[in-house]
Amino acid sequence: MKNSNTWKVVLACCILLAAASVAVLINPAAQKYSEKPTKAIQIKQAKNSFAITNVRIFDGEKTIEKTSVLIEKGRIAAIGSDIKIPDNTPIYCGAGKTLLPGLIDSHTHTYGDAQRDALRFGVTTEMDMFTDWKMLAAAKKQRESYARTELADLWSAGTLATVPEGHGTEYRLKIPTLSKVEQVPAFIQERVNEGSDYIKIVLDDGSAYGPNIKLKTFMPDVTQALINTSHAHNKKVLVHIGALKDAKQVVAQGADGLAHVFIDQVVDSNFIQLAKQKGAFIVPTLSVTGSLARAHEGEKLAFYIHIKPYLSLAQTTSLKAGFPSQWTNKLVLDNALESVKQLHAAGVPLLAGTDAGNPSTTHGASMHGELALLVRAGLSPIQALNSATALPAKIFNLADRGRIAIGMRADLILVNGDPTQQIEATRDISEIWKNGYRIIRLKTNDVAVLAAPIAPENMISDFEQGKINSRYGVGWSISTDMFMNGKSTATLSLVDNGANNSKGAMTISGKIKQGFSFPWVGAFFGPGEKAMQPINYSKAKELVFWVKGDGRQYNVMAFSSTQGGVPPSQTFIAGADWKQIRLALASFDGLELSQVTGFSFNAGAPEGKFNFMIDNIEIR
Repeated sequence: MKNSNTWKVVLACCILLAAASVAVLINPAAQKYSEKPTKAIQIKQAKNSFAITNVRIFDGEKTIEKTSVLIEKGRIAAIGSDIKIPDNTPIYCGAGKTLLPGLIDSHTHTYGDAQRDALRFGVTTEMDMFTDWKMLAAAKKQRESYARTELADLWSAGTLATVPEGHGTEYRLKIPTLSKVEQVPAFIQERVNEGSDYIKIVLDDGSAYGPNIKLKTFMPDVTQALINTSHAHNKKVLVHIGALKDAKQVVAQGADGLAHVFIDQVVDSNFIQLAKQKGAFIVPTLSVTGSLARAHEGEKLAFYIHIKPYLSLAQTTSLKAGFPSQWTNKLVLDNALESVKQLHAAGVPLLAGTDAGNPSTTHGASMHGELALLVRAGLSPIQALNSATALPAKIFNLADRGRIAIGMRADLILVNGDPTQQIEATRDISEIWKNGYRIIRLKTNDVAVLAAPIAPENMISDFEQGKINSRYGVGWSISTDMFMNGKSTATLSLVDNGANNSKGAMTISGKIKQGFSFPWVGAFFGPGEKAMQPINYSKAKELVFWVKGDGRQYNVMAFSSTQGGVPPSQTFIAGADWKQIRLALASFDGLELSQVTGFSFNAGAPEGKFNFMIDNIEIR
């Protein structure tokens, strides 16, 4: 091979950029990170072979200054300051930039556009902890291929292990559960047959989140059997926990890792000693803990200068969303940060993972927030980057990624600046490559989105026509927990003498029955012409209705087409006399008002009969 003539052109480019960097040193104001980088020269790259010159490399463990990298057919072929680049090879100038391995998110829940969203922010591999197992065959085929793709690669636990009515059963995916030791062998064999790459277990009674959260969970003999049987099938075991006591139990029983750091209290020396003795790793998921603490970490990320332009509407909405108030506790993030600090100081392996799919998180973008939180917890920027590259690749046995080394897959990110010194520089992405192919990174805010129809009028229903109907939309239907194996029931009926002596009102009556961890039943209003079609309420300010009932507390849940996680809700009391309720739409945390798909007026726990009436429902 001989040096390409293109080398001279690129060398000149690098010299010019180096001169520009000298100007920055002369002008202190130019040192601000928010300054726009020098406009990149567009490189035509049709195939998965290219080179990057005069670039800083973080190879997954250490930094190499001012070197070059050659990629041939999707693999790293050469690294060095004097490598030979074949003629006609597309060459990128890396002056002032840093080349990183594609990021690995070690805790996600992957569905829909998640893999596309992840890759757009430089996350080239996701380690999923619960999704539809039917995705796994295609995921395995993709991650073994070097073909062009717009999706991050996926490894997954598939179906998690939890008890009936335990955490993991509250989502709209019907899953098998177990509760006895004798059920374990068949359960694990089914996961192996489905293609699970590792096993995820849930051990969580809800106590870590607050006194009002009570979940069913496993007995110790069942978790021990699950861990032993998984290991017999050569599968690593990760355990979802919330409390330190549960972390101690499963690590002592031989779990390979924790899918979260515990949040109920700060780590103690006994656990640190146990984790080191057992060789356990932890995925702290500080991003989702920030959501539980109402710390607004996701919202800050949504407005970050280098993140915001590439977020879809659904991602932006998810980053602004939050958990219901009964799940939140402002102390949990402080607990988690301090625990991570002590665990890191003791040498317990920590992997970067976001738990994307939950409120205040989103695939791809949240990894950049997670890295910053890890640095806040005491990791150096290099250690944080290692937790998202070489370390998870080593722990999960991902032999072809996580490092910039000869023979490795060319899943790469080129960023402006130096994230080994300032971690936020990972957000300022210049280029992304997957399998050596350049990803065309469109600004999603510039992509036209079909606008939802504007709501036609204020009044939804006044029930004056002698039937249950609405002025617009598909109207009213019963919403129940029965599709999640719940047993709650309800009926909708008309009654005479509504609010303010009107002709009629709608009664919602029924019975809350245990059968699902979060029982509910109520009346759902769909504003679109078709079921779950979004309507634009962006000019509206409040939901107003009249209510009368049995004195119980009820709630209104709001839904949007861009929503992820638990729908936002607000509560009200249905007393013995008619009362007008006014709920600010802005108080439905994370609700995208331009994409509203419905409102549900619900009864929830405690168990028992309920009855309430609503009338004159409008959105103003």
